[in-house]
Amino acid sequence: MEAKKKVVVLLSAGLDSTVNIFETIKHGHKVVLALTFDYGQKAAKKEIEQSAKIAKHLNVPHKVVSLPWFKDFNSSLTQDSINIPTGSEVELENKGQPKSSVWVPNRNGIFLNIAAGYAEALGAGTVVPGFNREEAETFADNSREFLERSSKALELSTSNKVNVGCYTIHMNKPELVLLGQGLDIPWELTWPCYLSGDKWCGECESCQRARRAFAAARVDVSNLFKG
Repeated sequence: MEAKKKVVVLLSAGLDSTVNIFETIKHGHKVVLALTFDYGQKAAKKEIEQSAKIAKHLNVPHKVVSLPWFKDFNSSLTQDSINIPTGSEVELENKGQPKSSVWVPNRNGIFLNIAAGYAEALGAGTVVPGFNREEAETFADNSREFLERSSKALELSTSNKVNVGCYTIHMNKPELVLLGQGLDIPWELTWPCYLSGDKWCGECESCQRARRAFAAARVDVSNLFKG
């Protein structure tokens, strides 16, 4: 994204989406909307709460879109009857196995299409999600290929040819944390955890990736984790 433009950002308050919204603003683009999705995920309360704080911190409009029908999809993120893997149950290097219990069918595809609708309505030419190279090794909907194919599809389904751009698509998590440090991100506003609580649980897959990334980047956020 070289030219200055209007942008819609997908904001979950996770590390990826938070770094992307900060980086978008750093490059001089105008964020016309930060979109947070409530799809019945177990972390919905905290994701919405922290996303609102980030949007307020950056002085950008924020909207929560409710997608209750995601409950029809089987995932440990949305189903109370399925436990989210924690501790030793988590395999961070589980490459090429996207159908783990935290997989939510077509989640990013649906999110991008909804965001593109808002983008067209608001005269924005780009949608910015939070993707990264590390998780793309397990989840194909985080990959550069998915981003590029989504852009091609949206060019046909939006009158202003909305595209998808992401600043962290080529990064692993430690690189992403280092970029965030350079952007002076207040990490206490973020919520990378799959659960809601007073602090990050530290045990789910997302927390374990975050803990490893902060440690590799030599950034001490131990006070943000539970225990």
